[in-house]
Amino acid sequence: MPKTVVIPAGSGTPLAPFVPGTLADGVLYVSGTLPFDRDNNVVHVGDAEAQTRHVLELIKGVVETAGGTMDDVTFNSIFLTDWSNYAAVNRVYAEFFPGDKPARYCIQCGLVKPDALIEIASIVHIGRGEE
Repeated sequence: MPKTVVIPAGSGTPLAPFVPGTLADGVLYVSGTLPFDRDNNVVHVGDAEAQTRHVLELIKGVVETAGGTMDDVTFNSIFLTDWSNYAAVNRVYAEFFPGDKPARYCIQCGLVKPDALIEIASIVHIGRGEE
């Protein structure tokens, strides 16, 4: 099955060997997305809501570059560094997914940079097999 690499315009260079997204058979897999700027600096240090908004905007950019919308997101993996940020994350999450919500899970863990409070990876069903 052919696959297409998805890199939104203006994306920075990843810290590790991966791409922002891969589209295969109408399914987009969005890599774990952290609250980084183009130079891999953490943005909005200490602000879980702002970091969540930034991460979801980055994911939205990958989804739209692949030809989809946030309504096409079917699954999210959410990683938090502290459960105390759970309510803040959910407030912003509800803005990006106002109708039927995607399936998801959420775990507490350490992230690649200590100032990053959240990471989200997504699965998005965009088409019916055409790319």
